[in-house]
Amino acid sequence: MKKAIVNGQEISEEAVNFELDRLVRFYTSHGMSIEEVKQNLPKLQEKALEQAIGAKLLLDRAAQLELPVTAADIDAEVAKVVTQVGGEENYKKALAAQGITEENFRKELEKGARVNRLVNQACAHIDDPSEADVAAFYEAHKSEYVVAPQVLCQHILVKSEEGDLPEAKAAAFEKIRAIRERIVAGGDFAEEAKKNSDCPSGREGGSLGWFGRGMMVPEFDKAAFEMKKGEVSDIVTTPFGYHIIYKADEKGGGAQTLVDVHDQIKDLLRHNARGQAMDAFVAELRATATVEYKECTCGHHHGDGHACCGGHGHHHGDGHACSCGHHH
Repeated sequence: MKKAIVNGQEISEEAVNFELDRLVRFYTSHGMSIEEVKQNLPKLQEKALEQAIGAKLLLDRAAQLELPVTAADIDAEVAKVVTQVGGEENYKKALAAQGITEENFRKELEKGARVNRLVNQACAHIDDPSEADVAAFYEAHKSEYVVAPQVLCQHILVKSEEGDLPEAKAAAFEKIRAIRERIVAGGDFAEEAKKNSDCPSGREGGSLGWFGRGMMVPEFDKAAFEMKKGEVSDIVTTPFGYHIIYKADEKGGGAQTLVDVHDQIKDLLRHNARGQAMDAFVAELRATATVEYKECTCGHHHGDGHACCGGHGHHHGDGHACSCGHHH
């Protein structure tokens, strides 16, 4: 594994892994299979190392400039993290699990906030994409903006597996039959799901959210798409057991209009333009930096471990590598 030394400081393994994780998530969310990720891993690792170098250069420049960050700015960043992890208690548990004090975490957030200010300065000259730009991109990529039909369902599962004894299967079937009878007679589907469903979705009233064809097992999939909106299904048998399904809503598939995807495209074009500006800015920083590489096979952690743990929400190096970086 290659290591990089930037202005005398070694880029830590954690920093590279942080970037690699981001790259893998980015590409898998844009259609790359896990198999393709494995095949491309050496290239992704190389790219992750380069992005970690860029992040280190940005952190160092932001520190040099001493860009102003107030306590209120950091409070706002902490509040975002608290919301993301589901509350103050989870936030404190997460810090404890990672062995980080709140004071040190705030320092890392401060580094990140400084870098974000630097990024905003470097991108200040970029204009928002024009309506003509958005329309031209849509026309060039129209075939990619197609959505499949989707359904919105709730379900209740009573588990029954192939190896169960006949009497256990019969008891499970009787249980789901009685549940369905109560619902058809006017009972509340969500309440029945909370009390009786063996699926984790029961806690949410049986909600499965929106899903397209092929996302559920075939028997369930067929029933969900053939039902009418507002119907409760007959008992559906799958390898998991016995289900009843309530179809709350459905959306037909088809081509998305420019109106449908306007904001999405505008965000993508803005993201790409910022990515190009940041690449140019990092290249300038790199031109005056000393970057050395060395081969390392020892497999242990190097460096100070915090070269890129500022929690900053930028890194534009990968955002435009995939020319179709939009969600379909």
